[in-house]
Amino acid sequence: MVADPPKTEPKGFTEPAANDGEALGPREDQVVTSGGSCGSWNQVRRCLRANLLVLLTVVAVAIGVVLGLGVSRAGALSPQFWTVFNFPGELLLRLLKMIILPLVVCSLISGAASLDPSALGRLGAWALLFFLVTTLLASALGVGLALTLQPGAAFAAINSSFEGVTGSGEEIPSKEVLDSFLDLARNIFPSNLVSATFRSYSTSYQLIEINGTLVKEPNGKEIEGMNILGLVVFSIIFGGVLRKLGPEGELLIHFFNSFNDATMVLVSWIMWYAPVGILFLVASQIAKMQDVGKFFISLGKYILCCLLGHAIHGILVLPLIYFLFTRKNPYRFLWGIMAPLATAFGTSSSSATLPLMMKCVEEKNGVAKHISRFILPIGATVNMDGAALFQCVATVFIAQLNGRSLNFVDIIIILIMATASSVGAAGIPAGGILTLAIILEAISLPVREISLILAVDWLVDRSCTILNVEGDAFGAGLLQSYVDRSKIQSMEPKLVQFKSEVPPNPLPAAIEEGNPLLKQYQGPPRDAATCEKESVM
Repeated sequence: MVADPPKTEPKGFTEPAANDGEALGPREDQVVTSGGSCGSWNQVRRCLRANLLVLLTVVAVAIGVVLGLGVSRAGALSPQFWTVFNFPGELLLRLLKMIILPLVVCSLISGAASLDPSALGRLGAWALLFFLVTTLLASALGVGLALTLQPGAAFAAINSSFEGVTGSGEEIPSKEVLDSFLDLARNIFPSNLVSATFRSYSTSYQLIEINGTLVKEPNGKEIEGMNILGLVVFSIIFGGVLRKLGPEGELLIHFFNSFNDATMVLVSWIMWYAPVGILFLVASQIAKMQDVGKFFISLGKYILCCLLGHAIHGILVLPLIYFLFTRKNPYRFLWGIMAPLATAFGTSSSSATLPLMMKCVEEKNGVAKHISRFILPIGATVNMDGAALFQCVATVFIAQLNGRSLNFVDIIIILIMATASSVGAAGIPAGGILTLAIILEAISLPVREISLILAVDWLVDRSCTILNVEGDAFGAGLLQSYVDRSKIQSMEPKLVQFKSEVPPNPLPAAIEEGNPLLKQYQGPPRDAATCEKESVM
């Protein structure tokens, strides 16, 4: 009688209503097999919960477009109305700007401190080199496609929101190439870290008259705008120094890790407010436009540019690199990770795809466990090919929307920032939007234009995640091939050394001494002259 109460079966069926975690999974099949429709409804409900933020964003964009069209037809409205109408979107942009500084400093210090060069060894060094090169290639591909297809050029004449940023451009003559590179180096090494959080160095010019001729005299000064590049370089170096200190630096590493975790919680809260801000940002943008059709054409070209860049990098560039180093069929390797790629598209999170990716590369592609479980977590943190490509396309797109021509130094800054910001970036949905704000700040582009990117980020971000996890998988495959070749090469010197000990014309006794299948018989001293041998066979 005492053994009856511990039965937990009825309790297990009532718990999923309060907690739909792991307790729900094992019991769904039981409900479905009983003939009811509760199992399918629970799956739909879980799917809706998992993608609730995406659904809210899509609905907010649709409502924003309709609301903006309605406001644009209402005629002239008072400035007070526009102030109140723009306030929710302005609040979202202020929150995104607020989180930039702690996100940059804490995530990069935490990411750099987590990569121990002595622990990584040669294997980790090759992996980091592969991730760095592929991210840089993806960034260059994104910039090249955006400059070629010109997604924002058709809308540049209509959108005049860049006047506040470039209003002083008429007073300043064009900057010399030498001064641009010197300013880049000065910003990489800021003289004051506190000042770098809200100011950056820039060389301006003034025309002075010398002997009747106007001469352009350079004048360097601090201007308003966060020096993101200097903060990025300092954070990466400082994180490496903390790891170098060993046990003495563990306390600060834990501090920045905790700070980074707290920042990620703030980011998640901000992203839940994002649909409200996106609604009013899109509505205000649509209401102020004279030609909405051209805007949607430009936005469609931007989406096409991102998806085309991801397809080129994922179908051609990464498989080509894999083939050149391994001489194996890359598309067979790609077929083995189709399930994680589909999961990446559904979840839009590289971190959530990590367990399934480990399972597939180990079971279907023959990657050793110690390699996959060592390098894939690093790739989920460091390797962000898709995000880097998307950020470069979006930056050039926003520059074209505002009529801003990018010079060679601006392109270099975009490439450096897109590559560096991938270190320690959050593997969460819409994580690339935050780093996009960092790049826009670095080259003095308006962060408010992110509202246009947020409207379609729910689609582009899924393509970014697929490319991110694909790059991680190919990195694991390359390392497995490298390890296999290293084992084969490590055996060759022993064979060569053994053969080199054999003289060209040996005597019969020498042949017997060098034969590994024979061993010398340890007989009495009197038998040493005969050197009798016995065969191992």
